[in-house]
Amino acid sequence: MASSDKEISYGDLKALLAKGSGLVVDVRSKDEVDRGHIPGSIHIPVENVESDISLDASEFQSKFGEVKPSLDSSELVFHCQMGKRGAVATEKARGLGFKKARNYAGGYKEWSDKGGK
Repeated sequence: MASSDKEISYGDLKALLAKGSGLVVDVRSKDEVDRGHIPGSIHIPVENVESDISLDASEFQSKFGEVKPSLDSSELVFHCQMGKRGAVATEKARGLGFKKARNYAGGYKEWSDKGGK
């Protein structure tokens, strides 16, 4: 179980992805993402989170090929390698009104260590 309403656990993230819902945002660098990523995630570097998550819905869909989550969505999840940048991105999103955004604190390291696919 995640330690707060700002985090999501490995098991809960797998369940979210299995049901085909949610938006998982990888905030690592392009080089890191090129070495491996969580399937179905989109890439928004942590330094671009505020500008990209602020795009209007049609611009967001055009840029990322995904529907922009609503402000009250609990299925907006950020992650990085081990949790720190994901937490920063989650706080940025929450500051923009996405009050239920969460961080996958285990990050890509935990995902790959546990064999997530």
